[in-house]
Amino acid sequence: MHTPLGALRGTTEGGVGVWRGVPYAEQPVGDRRFLAPAPKQPWTGVRDAVEHGPLPPQGKSFVGGGRDDPKVRDEACLTLTVWSPDTTASLPVMVWIPGGAFVFGAGQFQLYNGSRLAANGNVVVVNITYRIGVFGGFELSALGDGFDDNLALRDQIAALRWIRDNIAAFGGDPARVTVFGESAGGTSVLALLASPAAEGLFSRAIAQSPALPLIADRELRARQAHDWLNQLGVPVSQVKGMDQRALRRAAGQVQLASAARTPTLAYGLTHGVDLLPRHPVDAARAGALARVPLIIGTNSHEASMFAWSRTPMLPTTRASIDAYFERVGPHLREKVLAAYPDFPRRRARVAFGSDVMFGGPTWAFADAYSCHAPTHVYRFDHVGLSLRLLGLGATHGSEIVHVQHSYASYLGRRMHPLGHRWQPAVGRRMQRAWLDFANGVHDWPRYDTTDRFTRVIGSLRDAVVADPDRARRTAWAHIY
Repeated sequence: MHTPLGALRGTTEGGVGVWRGVPYAEQPVGDRRFLAPAPKQPWTGVRDAVEHGPLPPQGKSFVGGGRDDPKVRDEACLTLTVWSPDTTASLPVMVWIPGGAFVFGAGQFQLYNGSRLAANGNVVVVNITYRIGVFGGFELSALGDGFDDNLALRDQIAALRWIRDNIAAFGGDPARVTVFGESAGGTSVLALLASPAAEGLFSRAIAQSPALPLIADRELRARQAHDWLNQLGVPVSQVKGMDQRALRRAAGQVQLASAARTPTLAYGLTHGVDLLPRHPVDAARAGALARVPLIIGTNSHEASMFAWSRTPMLPTTRASIDAYFERVGPHLREKVLAAYPDFPRRRARVAFGSDVMFGGPTWAFADAYSCHAPTHVYRFDHVGLSLRLLGLGATHGSEIVHVQHSYASYLGRRMHPLGHRWQPAVGRRMQRAWLDFANGVHDWPRYDTTDRFTRVIGSLRDAVVADPDRARRTAWAHIY
């Protein structure tokens, strides 16, 4: 394989070519720590692209807990993986941006394996890995020179530029690029729409369960950066040379403290800077963003997993919900909670937590964006047997395995034990809908503020419903 930057040696799996550990920028180590990514320089000879590159530094997570998931972690993590069914063609390209709250995640995880998507859809799939945690998902630009803003987003833009310049060598069409991602990845997709630097780098977008409160203003991020520096107890001149464990530990302390301000947490993106001038909702309301066809949606029980694990990062208890209204406006409590007639039962608290982080801002964005570009909204309702037995419903991230058909992954086997032998009908329908969209075809009506047509994705069939969450959407319009 010959690219404009040099030759690569990949491999073939299941009839699909795959190239792993491909660097899309110079690695952010040494003097480049905490700086924007620099373009990758050409190399001589043939570069091996069979093994994955390292994961970004992070703790353990169930998403990447499988035996086949990579284990090596290092700051030199700016790589991507390419799957192509035909290097001689000019195929649509689908670029996966993994999630993980900007503190976990990587494109190398088996849950995100793009081989089935590439083979079933005759598309080129690219998974990108970007800096997370203190090295990319924690805003430090307020500390001065040597600390650039929004490093996670800058890495993603650098990867999209690499794709623009190199993907034709893999059989991809750089004029037909669809970016798609879930959670922090879906949040990043909407930030890319609102970033002037990403203009022209993609032509379609899919945002699965975006968590828009993870994008905060630069004033809050500046306070968090200085809290972090105080935790370290060193002058800023010493930070770049410090051991990564100390840097991560201090950021973790700031993250724990930020739980009291949920859903705006310490890790995330920053608006009010050149790279991201406005919050995506504000940008959509002003029409100041890219106007490309968009799929956007959420799962029906987003917060159930967070409530089950008792994480403080979402308000799913009576105390945390009370604290939320104290912060955003006590006068709003009665208006919003009226949309949850079962409150304070667990079902209502889970629905509330889901809407704080996911539903409310997603409805606000879809309303605004649909005034400017073709918008298609979904709600994922399918619940497999494992999640049903746990009482979690269609929880956060449970749709990923159906889009990717990664039923053989560690998490896929637990969610759908027979999925690697018999693919659920919901997976066949959902993957086909995503592939058709990447090819310029979509088979459900456009969303607008008159009808708010939404594709409700169920276990046995999908249905198009007008404004299926009207009461909750209306309630959150008071806040978003």
